[in-house]
Parts: sequence; C-alpha cells; structure tokens
Amino acid sequence: MKGLRHAVRVGGREDIVNQPPAPQSFRSLTNEALKLKVVDIGANPIDGQPPYATLLREGAEVIGFEPNREALAKLNAAKGPTETYLPHAVGDGGRHTLHMCQAPGMTSLLKPNPQVLNFFHGFPDWSRVVSTEEIDTVKLDSIPETAGVDLLKMDIQGAELMVLKNAKKRLKDMLVMQLEVEFLPMYVDQPLFGDLDVFLRKQGFVFHKFFPTVSRTIKPMMVNNNMYAGFSQILWADAIFVRDFTQPEKLTARQLLAIATILHDCYQSYDLVLNLLTEYDKKTGKSIAPGYLPALKKSAGAPA
Repeated sequence: MKGLRHAVRVGGREDIVNQPPAPQSFRSLTNEALKLKVVDIGANPIDGQPPYATLLREGAEVIGFEPNREALAKLNAAKGPTETYLPHAVGDGGRHTLHMCQAPGMTSLLKPNPQVLNFFHGFPDWSRVVSTEEIDTVKLDSIPETAGVDLLKMDIQGAELMVLKNAKKRLKDMLVMQLEVEFLPMYVDQPLFGDLDVFLRKQGFVFHKFFPTVSRTIKPMMVNNNMYAGFSQILWADAIFVRDFTQPEKLTARQLLAIATILHDCYQSYDLVLNLLTEYDKKTGKSIAPGYLPALKKSAGAPA
C-alpha cells in the first residue's frame, strides 16, 4: 500500500539493525554493462527512492506511468535524461471506475473491501472512498515505449493481474518483476498472491522472494498504542518473480547477464547472481563468476 509502508516494527518501535555497507554496483564489480529498460506502473514517488535507483544511476531507461497529475508533475520535475513518465492508467484497455480513497495510496480501480479492512486499525478510514472517476485504461502491449522491458515494477492496488493478462507480448521480454501482492482481499474481487503466482508460472516465471512482507495487528489488540505495529497477520508484500532460472538452457547470454545485474543492484540476491554468472560464463567463454564473490566480499568490507 503506497504511503502505508512503515518500517518493520517490533513492540511498536522501529527495529534498527546495523547492516554492513552496501556493495558496489554490478557494473563496478564485474566491468559488465548492459543497457536495461525498467517499466514502473504506479510510479508515484510517495514511498521515496525506487528499488531500481542503482540501475538508473548506471544509465537504465525508465518508462513510468502515473495517472495522478500531482505525482506525475513531481516525477517530471525531478527526472533525469533517461526517464520518461506518461499519464496513462495501465489496465485491460477498457473503461473503469477509479475509487479515490482518503489515503491516496489506497486509490484503486477496485473497490475497497470493508469486510476485510475492518479487522485492522486505520484501514476503515484510509480506505474511505471520497470520490470516483471514470477513466480509460491502456494495455501495456499497446504502448510502444514499453517494448523490450527487462524489469517491471508494479504497485497499483489490486489490478496487477489485469495488467499482466493484457501484456502477453511484453511478458515475453520481461526478466524480473516486482509486484505488490496481497494475502487477504483488501479490495473486492481482488486477485491474491496465489493467483499471480499461478498465472506467472504458466508464463515461464518463478517466485523468488518477498521484498519484504508487511504485517498488521488484528483488532481489538494494539501493540504499544501503535496502529502501524505488525503482529500476526501478513497483509501484503512486494513479490519478486524471475524468468525461470532452473532452466538456464532456455536463457540467452544477454538474459542471464541482465537478470544478474537486476538481482544484484536491486534485490541483493547474490547467491542467484553467482549461479547466473556461472551459466553466463559457460555460454560466452568468459570468466566473470570466479571473481564475483571475492569482489563482492571486498566491496562489502568482508575478508575476501
């Protein structure tokens, strides 16, 4: 939920963990560079820096979609030379009702589901529909700027599966996806994580990991008088899906290197990166994998 992504909390306080310095970018460690394309559907910067910030600094092209005029203006005011932001609402190409909620981060093409939301603090107010608007949506396949997408990031409050079902051509290009998924239907008739997982497995993707999960406390309990404090019920997460790496023979050298770049720079999946680089070396005759782990350890300040 955009704007409702508070830090992980334990007992009502932020759990501060001392983490080692972030390693260098993939290109800095390996001297391997690719021109990557990122598509961000629901690019509203309400949650701060995007996960692909390192890719952007390394020259990736970003095509973002944000129908909220105020958010779009902010994106365009701050954009760099490789960023393009468009006002389209991406969907199935049809006309839909946009439900604008008291908390902008809950605005959706789907109607909020009070039967579920009333179990949790804050959500009955945040999900209150303050107005509606009829809007036209466009299919991702019909937008030429999105051709050749490597990384898809999508956070559109329950309409993710609608977009994917109408993006069959773009799915053939995609290598990694970051999708917001829910585990309870926070919106009426909302597809859940399992629905997305089943669909994407049929398209040649595998679930990789959550990044991260978000829980909330079920009413009437409240932890330390803090409505944001998580407890037993996981409500949503960002889920990372990857083109099926268990069948490396089906991946080209470029795809292997692109997935490795994205997973290193965005999601810190260093074990899978090393595996992909090993396969990349087999296909190209290069020797990138043997130096990756020592360089990673050195970059993070650990003994090589």
